[in-house]
Amino acid sequence: MYLVDKIVVVTGAGGGLGKPLAEAFAYKGAQVIAVDSSRTKLDKSFDSSNPLIKTVELDLLDEMMTINILLQIEKEFEKIDILCAVAGGFDMGYKVHETPTESWESMLDVNIRTLLNTIKAITPGMVKRGAGKIITIGANAAKAGMPDMGAYCAAKSAVMRLTESMALELRPRGINVNCLLPSVIDTKANRDAMPNLDPKKWVDPNDLSAVAIFLASPEASAIHGALIPVVGLS
Repeated sequence: MYLVDKIVVVTGAGGGLGKPLAEAFAYKGAQVIAVDSSRTKLDKSFDSSNPLIKTVELDLLDEMMTINILLQIEKEFEKIDILCAVAGGFDMGYKVHETPTESWESMLDVNIRTLLNTIKAITPGMVKRGAGKIITIGANAAKAGMPDMGAYCAAKSAVMRLTESMALELRPRGINVNCLLPSVIDTKANRDAMPNLDPKKWVDPNDLSAVAIFLASPEASAIHGALIPVVGLS
């Protein structure tokens, strides 16, 4: 329960990774602000009677709304200690030269713009307090280019480079910025999309959450700019 006094924002909280991650932080005693663009997903994912999880419907692609609402949350709880920027998306199937403009824009929007808008809102408060933890989600597949995944690899690679840049900028201010690199995560969506593969080889969301919890802990205070593969047997 060492996170009992911490305020944690989890974006993409209604998804297959965001939900267990939000629940893991709440289990450790943190007050969790579970953010998602879908009120339906939030209501299905979280029990409204849990006082440690506050759900917030928010379109992170709307820069001003994101800044205003997250600043309101910071004012309400007097601080935001930890950001887990889980919001993102996956797409594949196109050769780079055949990728539709819509696919490029979608991957850049959901993986990069959501992150940039969120950190723009939350980071100044962490800088002012001289403390904070920011955890981003890259992709193990994006450590190098992959066929038929150009837009996704490019977007997640940008998340990884942004993480490294932020880590160097913010570590003198007492803020840790690190990135998790999962392979295939064992979610219902992935099981439905890939029914012929063995999900036992995939990454359990609870295992990924455990690494995030560690990065948010005092024990990880010396870790800055790490890109941590969490790949299970895949």
